[in-house]
Amino acid sequence: MRERPGPAAPRDAGTPDGQPGYAAAVSASSVPLTALGSSGILVSRLALGSWRTYERISRDQGIRVMQAARDAGINFLDDARYNDETGQAPMPTGYSEVVFGELFRAAGWRRDEVIVSNKLWWEFWPDQTPAQELASSLGRMGLDHVDLIYSEVPPDDVGLEDAMDMITGLIRAGTARAWGTLNWSPEQMEQAWRIAGREGVPGPTATQPPYSLVRREFVDDPAMRRLAAERGVAIVASYTLAGGVLTGKYDQDPGAGRAAGQLEQPRYAPGVAAGRELAALAREIGTDPASLAMAFALLDPSVTTVLFGATRPEQVVANVGALTLAGRLTPDERDRLAAIGT
Repeated sequence: MRERPGPAAPRDAGTPDGQPGYAAAVSASSVPLTALGSSGILVSRLALGSWRTYERISRDQGIRVMQAARDAGINFLDDARYNDETGQAPMPTGYSEVVFGELFRAAGWRRDEVIVSNKLWWEFWPDQTPAQELASSLGRMGLDHVDLIYSEVPPDDVGLEDAMDMITGLIRAGTARAWGTLNWSPEQMEQAWRIAGREGVPGPTATQPPYSLVRREFVDDPAMRRLAAERGVAIVASYTLAGGVLTGKYDQDPGAGRAAGQLEQPRYAPGVAAGRELAALAREIGTDPASLAMAFALLDPSVTTVLFGATRPEQVVANVGALTLAGRLTPDERDRLAAIGT
């Protein structure tokens, strides 16, 4: 396994309005690194995602978001091939990866200072093998490898042993360094580890479940916690703000984000109720609901890193602040936070 250096020292990228001092703001709370399960890879405790983000903002804004993440000490970037939802992309699927690669290079990242993850969807199987799917993604991103490839549950006509042979073949070929799972049950992951032990191939070292005050079932599953503790499976918590509902922004502006016009639907009711409780606690202890929601995930001992998206550099700074917040909450405040949404 090739060694990778940690993130470069922060440089002054300027404030969002072009004034000096922006790097100082983020570097004051530089994000620590931690082991990505049993992979031998070090990742930052916060990861910057790209879902439905970079295609919807300007190139300049996307560069500034990435630079803010770099300056904060974030070295873990998550990308994937997504279908176009803007109606303006030059290709129906995968333009997300093209934009990611362009912004990555324009932001000044060195490939050897960052950990990049991507998804294996199996969407075009059997016409496209995992090796071909990843090769296409790498071509769009302009990279020669990813550090972590998450595999969706293989198609019904692919046995787990065959699927693992193809997935771990990516590691043997050098196009991925480690692999993880997306939407696999703990039982499927445990079975994969048993096969890995028998065949002498790498097992899944990471998984990316939703985890928030209103979505706890995957991480709280005792079988999942055993995998994290005994197999060294890193939990990369996603969707910690429940699509923005926990930030409280919809109370201020119902048309503010992705859930606009849908908050009356029953599926949003738990998030709306929890969001109001969270906002009240945040006011009481002098913070903001988004940071408090992220602190909840960061405080879980089974969670390796928390994945978030940002459309503005200021959001990166605020999310980095969740690390400091998690460390200063009193036991009583932690208990009250954990009780929200239950």
